[in-house]
Amino acid sequence: MKIWTKAATSLFFASLALGAAQAQEPFYKGKTVELIIGYPPGGSNDVYARLLSTHLGKHIPGNPAVVARNMPGAGSFLAGNHMASVAPKDGTSIAICAPTIALDEKLGTQGVRFKTAQLNWIGRISPLINIVMIAKKSPVKTVADAQKMEVTLSGTGVGSTVSIYPTVMNNMFGTKYKLIMGYKGSNEAMLAVERGEVEGHSTAWEALKTAHPSWKPDGEVTIPVQFAIKPHPELPDVPTAMEFARTPEEKRVLEAILNATEVGTAFFTSPGVPAERVTLLRRAFDATMQDPEFKADVEKMRVSLAPLAGEDLQKLVAQVSDLPADITEIVRKVYQQ
Repeated sequence: MKIWTKAATSLFFASLALGAAQAQEPFYKGKTVELIIGYPPGGSNDVYARLLSTHLGKHIPGNPAVVARNMPGAGSFLAGNHMASVAPKDGTSIAICAPTIALDEKLGTQGVRFKTAQLNWIGRISPLINIVMIAKKSPVKTVADAQKMEVTLSGTGVGSTVSIYPTVMNNMFGTKYKLIMGYKGSNEAMLAVERGEVEGHSTAWEALKTAHPSWKPDGEVTIPVQFAIKPHPELPDVPTAMEFARTPEEKRVLEAILNATEVGTAFFTSPGVPAERVTLLRRAFDATMQDPEFKADVEKMRVSLAPLAGEDLQKLVAQVSDLPADITEIVRKVYQQ
């Protein structure tokens, strides 16, 4: 009788894994994987996506080229709809959209023509915590100030967190954030703050750090609130939106909305991609997150790295589908712009 040693068993499973990878190699070899970015260039999602595109291909068997392409529009719904209905269903197209798309689908937001649970989620690079930042010259410094005085914020797409989170604050807590819409991305929206066209902007903390590293809290800008279930480690003194909840019901509503901050900078491929290819992309993503060269680029760009595997991300996105009807209706009301 053959006795399997621990080393022999490990070698056996390693050979199986290698065989599976080699079986996929003919498919990806010589191909191009398109990485669709549902935002204009320059924002945090664009930065993360381009970092991923630089390193992902070397971890996919066959080493395909990975080419990033911006497809902004309708708060990233344009890219989401493209992935659901136009993009190939073979694993050669990956995308990043607004982390709120699962909730937008649940609420029946206009323009959503995809089923979030049918998308194959590959992995998350980092949670994405948004903030409201206001120019120092504005008299509004705190949420209490914003409840008393109107403050103008530059806005982009209706479906983006840039506009959603301040709107939720207005509808739940009576703040007077006035969104001036029409800017083509967070970079342009932050330029509007610099030019004095508006008093502030709501965007990802990572986007502010990347575009304006000198704009420190209580320096060039004031940050009255961060949209997070848990505070960002770099913003320990900035209150989270959760801290303003006055009842258990308000807390549940905010948890449903701020689920998107945990989804964060998340990537997915099309529905209908063969399961074994989805798994292959997920493991390539995981390997990229551990790649020393990728980590060095993350540090150089001054962004965060807190990855989540595709399987766990799929479950996190699915949680929104399980919202009870009463909470869903309240969320719908506070979401209205």
